[in-house]
Amino acid sequence: MNINLTLFAQAITFAAFIWFTAKFVWPPLMRAVETRQKQIADGLAAGERGKQDLEQAAKRTEEILREARQKAQEVLAQADKRAVEIVEEAKAAAKAQGEQLVAGAKADINQEVFRAKEALRSQVAALAVAGAEKILRREVGELRMIRRRLYLGQGAVDLGEEQEAAERTALAQMAVALARRDPLGP
Repeated sequence: MNINLTLFAQAITFAAFIWFTAKFVWPPLMRAVETRQKQIADGLAAGERGKQDLEQAAKRTEEILREARQKAQEVLAQADKRAVEIVEEAKAAAKAQGEQLVAGAKADINQEVFRAKEALRSQVAALAVAGAEKILRREVGELRMIRRRLYLGQGAVDLGEEQEAAERTALAQMAVALARRDPLGP
């Protein structure tokens, strides 16, 4: 065998092998490699998009949480403010009611004091009139007896009913004057 012929046959066989590989084996391998590259590129792009979506979701979540905290702070501030307002309203209402109760109690006390003074005045006036009447009756009785003795002893005439009526009128006027006087003051 000749080395040239062997080398030439090997070259033709190698060329046929290359042609066959390039025609039938290489295109499916390239399609598989390209498909795999495309899948890898799509996966990397999807991963990148997922990472961006995750970052955006985290930002949105943080923003929503910040807004929720701010709203919660506002609600708490409003609740505190309303609580203070309610307490102040309750204090004002209690103070007003207390003042009303005090004013009512003072009015009741003043009315009772007035009633007691009036009752005392009437009792003192009644006692004064009764005492004055007793004193005046005794005094008038003594005066009558003295006058009668004097008149009768000197030979005078008994004035009788007219004189006694005048004395009774004078007594009544004195009793009224005493009763009108206010023993408790103004």
